[in-house]
Amino acid sequence: MLAGAEPIREQRGDVPGALAAALQASSGPTVLRGLVGHWPMVAAARESMQAAVAYLHGFTRADAPPVVATVAAPEAGGRVFYNGDLSGFNFRQEQIPLRTVLDTLLKYAGHPLPPMIYVASTTIDTWLPGFSDDNGLSLGERDPLASIWIGNRTRIAAHQDVPDNIACVVAGRRRVTLFPPDQLRNLYIGPLDFTPAGQAISLVDFAAPDLDRFPRFAEAMRHAQVAELEPGDAVLIPSMWWHHMEGLEPFNVLVNYWWRDVPDWMDTPMNVLMYALMTLRDLPPHERETWKDVFRHYVFEADADTAAHIPGQARGLLSPLDETRARDLRARLLKRINR
Repeated sequence: MLAGAEPIREQRGDVPGALAAALQASSGPTVLRGLVGHWPMVAAARESMQAAVAYLHGFTRADAPPVVATVAAPEAGGRVFYNGDLSGFNFRQEQIPLRTVLDTLLKYAGHPLPPMIYVASTTIDTWLPGFSDDNGLSLGERDPLASIWIGNRTRIAAHQDVPDNIACVVAGRRRVTLFPPDQLRNLYIGPLDFTPAGQAISLVDFAAPDLDRFPRFAEAMRHAQVAELEPGDAVLIPSMWWHHMEGLEPFNVLVNYWWRDVPDWMDTPMNVLMYALMTLRDLPPHERETWKDVFRHYVFEADADTAAHIPGQARGLLSPLDETRARDLRARLLKRINR
């Protein structure tokens, strides 16, 4: 655990209305103790690792495609990361049947130095049909993507996700360390376009922070929030909060739900960032300042007055966007990019 980290705000999750209240007031992260404690999967995990694996076996499809398993030598210490010079990674990925992954985790459960085995972000309904019928979470009108994460003692570097997220521990224990979005500069983020799992990650080893190499991480630690989650507990992680996830047992299972409170036709802002790196970052300083003001006017401080001087029928892209306008805009952008 990072020195100086504060506990994540907590509330009971096993009382009526607890989840709805947390979602309504999601200005920051919240631990919901016992939110999914009633799930059969949690009951099996509390009984034993063998019972939890047997429960999951009951939903595995014989004809399912293999899952992607991230595997590393014991020397990696469970850390999913780069190699020494960031030219590659410290793990390999294999296509393995889910049933085999579960049995292999059982095999190594008592081993003092097991290889790291980690199955990330696997769609529940594809590989475990019927699981969600007995182990479900209602998020009201939201239509989340439900995924399952399975592994032994793993350490997933701090990263951001655009969607909001509820992560539910259903087997084992996890330590969750969070940072507000404004700690970007202090977390020493690695490459944007070459990443272990799709998202850019902090290069700091949280188990042994090197403050000579990463001195600003000391400031990040002042803003850290941490919690250890037992089976049945969940944590609400708002959009773009940095989160470091650590599995603490020989067998850990997490179910999470991702969603965005925006229309489906809205694209991810990360694409805008990538395009801005190509078109704005290397402009002369005075031109960058001009474009900063343009973005402030049309995007970050846009309000009803931004286009009030233009007749309604003539506002074009300055009108409120909908799916049709977004589709037309996307086509126009693709045409310009590919010319």
